[in-house]
Amino acid sequence: MAEKDRQSPKFHKVLDHGELAEGRVTTIDVGHHSLAVTHYDGQYGCLKNACPHQGGPLGEGSIENGMLRCPWHGYDYDPLTGSPPPPFDDAPGNYEVDVRDDGVWVCLPGEEPREHTASDVMVQTMINWGVTSVFGMVGHSNLGFADAMREAETRGEMRYFGVRHEGAAAFAAAAYGKLTGGLAACFGIAGPGSTNLLTGLYDAKVDRAPVLALSGQVPSSALGRGAFQDLDLNAAFADVASYSQTVHAGSNYAELMSLACKTALVESNVAHLILPDEVQVVPSEAAPGAPDGRLARREISPPNEVLGAAIDRVSQAERPLIVVGAGARHDMAPILELAEMLGSPVATTFKAKGQIGDNHPLGCGVLGRSGTPIASWFMNEADLIVVFGASFSNHTGISSYKPIIQIDFDPMALGRFHPVEIPVLGHVGTTAKIFTQLLSETSPQCQDHRPQIAERWAIWRTEKASRAADDKSNGVSAAAVFAALGRAVDPDAVISVDVGNNTYSFGRYFEVERQSVLMSGYLGSIGFGFPGAMGAWAAVGNERQIISISGDGGFGQYAMDFSTAVKYDMNITHVLLNNDELGKISKEQRAASLDVWQTSLVNPDFAAFAELCGGKGIRVTEAAELAAALATGLANEGPTLIDIVSDVSLL
Repeated sequence: MAEKDRQSPKFHKVLDHGELAEGRVTTIDVGHHSLAVTHYDGQYGCLKNACPHQGGPLGEGSIENGMLRCPWHGYDYDPLTGSPPPPFDDAPGNYEVDVRDDGVWVCLPGEEPREHTASDVMVQTMINWGVTSVFGMVGHSNLGFADAMREAETRGEMRYFGVRHEGAAAFAAAAYGKLTGGLAACFGIAGPGSTNLLTGLYDAKVDRAPVLALSGQVPSSALGRGAFQDLDLNAAFADVASYSQTVHAGSNYAELMSLACKTALVESNVAHLILPDEVQVVPSEAAPGAPDGRLARREISPPNEVLGAAIDRVSQAERPLIVVGAGARHDMAPILELAEMLGSPVATTFKAKGQIGDNHPLGCGVLGRSGTPIASWFMNEADLIVVFGASFSNHTGISSYKPIIQIDFDPMALGRFHPVEIPVLGHVGTTAKIFTQLLSETSPQCQDHRPQIAERWAIWRTEKASRAADDKSNGVSAAAVFAALGRAVDPDAVISVDVGNNTYSFGRYFEVERQSVLMSGYLGSIGFGFPGAMGAWAAVGNERQIISISGDGGFGQYAMDFSTAVKYDMNITHVLLNNDELGKISKEQRAASLDVWQTSLVNPDFAAFAELCGGKGIRVTEAAELAAALATGLANEGPTLIDIVSDVSLL
């Protein structure tokens, strides 16, 4: 470091007269200097606030028998000079003190310019790869990396969201990836901070969402020795992360971060870096990495022979049903063009709800347990199923005995659960375009299903209206809630849903236009809803309405992160179906001919809770109050919680 870059020493006032009693020590921070200031024997002393033994905070110690005692291990030092008793010579730094008429002043060395570190290299690399939102908690084993992110945030290159629980950070990052296909990061300390990330990361893994996980770690010298918070994080993350590496001093910092980001994006999976404490602050002027020249276009076409077989099969079908999954989220336009040419009904998996509007002439809603009778009717009537970007979960309800053409970019997804008639390996959007082009040159036998779809919707809407009117005076029905929500929300809103009866009812009753729906799909983790909305807000800000939906059990998992939304002024409206019960579990116990046991909940007044957190809370006890409550909540510019007293029997 050049000498001219150093600032000159300067006196700073640290105490007024009489502020520190005789025989006492206190901690005072001046800029980046932490000081242990003492008053002993009528004099003042000022020491560096770190015991030379293990860095114990001397300002939290006590003066006993004329010596300043370290609160951690009892080491003694002269309170005025810092000198230890003989034969020891490891004294803390001390600073010149000047007692003036207006108080006690201390001469401190000038601040040195901040050094560029390995963390700076990695942070700039992840920014270059598109990581501009990070959710996490700062703590003692990730401070060096946190400081590099602080610098980047100061430059306006990224945003950091400090959460109340690392699980919420991982869910938020997963939701960001599900919505955008891009990459966000979650951040924790060693030990429990990192293990708290695992549930949200498993959600990202099984739902194929790219996420970058960053773990602080104990110093390398303490690893494997049973130190405080010393866990083998490589082993802990081995199953959840497609890529997990420890960054060592002398590593190629930019390359490790580039490989982590690339793996997460290319494999739509979790990538993980472990950052030992001392490595984070290693000086480094290495150039950051970037994605240029490291990513290729992925619009792969299927082989001609397979295309020919698929086209022949589709052209002969009279009642083909198209099923789309979340893997087609960003490629719906060519799939809809194909459906419109054929006049074929289109159903979605639950994770893909919203990828075709329920007001589209060919839209049939969700297929499966969370779905509509429209989709299941056309599944039963179909003579061919054409599946784009969907798995065959038992919750989805794709009939395995039907002839199936499955299109997916992942060869392992093809025929994953059972054989299909024609597995087609290719990019779903590209393949749909080719299908349309080739089928336009033939004479497909498919009937135009639009009239039948309209007829089935009319039957179902009549049934829904009847259910919405049900009232047993025990709270509001789910059908009424989602009918009102459908009328209130913007057509392009983002809706993050949780797990439980509330979610099944949402899938069944809420009619989508072009809203984006986010959920914990394959993992089915309760608690996803509100953190998922935080991730969505980080992705799109106030450009779109952000709504989250949960039951009282799900919201309770990460309720304190409502205050995180308040802190960052996140414009999120949370719709809470509150029945003082884990209603889905009670239902399962009854279905299994068991007694209902341990599913009741004791809840606070959630609307009042929201107000105490600094947000807006609204309580709804009758269906007639829904419209006004939703209008008020959605109009509020900030976090809102709408607490709806719900009847658990009216699903």
